[in-house]
Amino acid sequence: MRIQGEPMSEPVSIADLSLFSFHKNPVLIVENFWSLEERKFFREGMGQAVWKSLSDLPRVREDFPNAGNWAKAEIGRAQGQQLFSRVQLPCIQSYMESFPDITGRRVGFNYYSYAAGDSLLTHDDTDQGYQVEGAPVSLRRIALVSYFHDEWRSDWGGELIIYAKRKTHSSEHPDLEVTHCIEPRPGSLVLFTVPRFHRVCRVDQVAGDRRRLSIAGWFMTEHS
Repeated sequence: MRIQGEPMSEPVSIADLSLFSFHKNPVLIVENFWSLEERKFFREGMGQAVWKSLSDLPRVREDFPNAGNWAKAEIGRAQGQQLFSRVQLPCIQSYMESFPDITGRRVGFNYYSYAAGDSLLTHDDTDQGYQVEGAPVSLRRIALVSYFHDEWRSDWGGELIIYAKRKTHSSEHPDLEVTHCIEPRPGSLVLFTVPRFHRVCRVDQVAGDRRRLSIAGWFMTEHS
């Protein structure tokens, strides 16, 4: 389906990234963005990380009930530097700098691990998290999701679903239409502008002990 003003996004090749603009298309999909060596490097970092399950994160669990028990971990320094150096894309910089009165810029990314039965309910990323008193509010502008498992089959689930609002949409009763159903293909990169409703489909039991391994987070701006 094609939403007026929001064209469906076909995967963009790495060679064509310089032509992409978030002002023209709010969703960017790049397959095989990460090499096999890079994916191994990040998986090794995940193996050294300290993980917390959803059951250990009561505030997050309140926001996402019935979402299984996915796990989250902080990215190591070396992996964080590699991630940030690779996603210095002109389309991101151009979009981020288009907001007025910016006083600061931030990024925030984490590792995520989804096992069979795990999901993430529909949300639009406008919740800016738990602010520290006296600190500037960081506004999420672009969301990033990238996948680092070594194998994923279509019937294992875990798709990223992205929606657009119908004309009848209201904050009390979201009326949404699917614009993208994105398989978590190893090595792929997905970026989309915030706010944008999305969810992660439940990983199916047929995945067995396979885990959907990703890095996700945001590019953010701060304002006075």
